[in-house]
Amino acid sequence: MEARGKAVAVRLDLRGVKCPLNWACAKVRLEQMARGEVLELTLDDPRGARDIPSAAEAEGYAVLESAARDGIFHLRIER
Repeated sequence: MEARGKAVAVRLDLRGVKCPLNWACAKVRLEQMARGEVLELTLDDPRGARDIPSAAEAEGYAVLESAARDGIFHLRIER
């Protein structure tokens, strides 16, 4: 039996937003989502890319992916 199709992720572009404001924005959005939904973050702040995954896990969210390409960071966090 095949699993259900992957749900469309909620995307949030936080380029230009510095830490800790980028985590505050992401957290507000995560709190509005249903359990199991995925938030995809795009940011350009290295401190945020470093700190957001640990902050998200401390709040009980699951970090599915953390990647960097050309100075842009991509995070996927499951509610």
